[in-house]
Amino acid sequence: MVHIIMFGPPGAGKGTQAGLLRDRLHFAYIATGDIFRHHIKQQTELGRLAQSYIDNGDLVPDEVTIKMLKSEMDKHRDAEGIIFDGFPRTPSQAQALEDFLAERGGRINAVFALEVPEEVLIKRILNRGKTSGRSDDTDRATIVKRLKKYREVTEPIKDFYREKGVLHPIDGLQDIESIHQQILDIISQLK
Repeated sequence: MVHIIMFGPPGAGKGTQAGLLRDRLHFAYIATGDIFRHHIKQQTELGRLAQSYIDNGDLVPDEVTIKMLKSEMDKHRDAEGIIFDGFPRTPSQAQALEDFLAERGGRINAVFALEVPEEVLIKRILNRGKTSGRSDDTDRATIVKRLKKYREVTEPIKDFYREKGVLHPIDGLQDIESIHQQILDIISQLK
């Protein structure tokens, strides 16, 4: 099974590219943001807890996220591949994912790091906020806080994957199809 990660700051285009890959390759798609939003919409206990962190521009604690992710992965044991979107977000999540995949004889095959300047990200997220219905997409201060948290907590994970030889930086300012084709070219070499 091929395991890939769509990596980058909020607004970089991870969800767009992951969706295109899911549709084209028929890989399972696990987006922690979608899982959280489902729980929030259903007003589950986990959803209310996640919403309290998200509203403050903070990350949901690792132990909650990892437990949810494992449960979601169990639903896709027979898939040809899995696309992770929005996970891992912390070094401990990256290590937990590595350990979990190793227990199953798997590993991360590729990490696609979409790179976009911060001002472009802010504009993209504010624009997305006009239609997303997400409160964390409409407030510039919350967006700036999310980006700062990404730089401090999540971005260092790039070194973890660079050392493993699976990191593929991609210019996120290119058009959607050019980015998609670059990713497909790399994935075709994995099989």
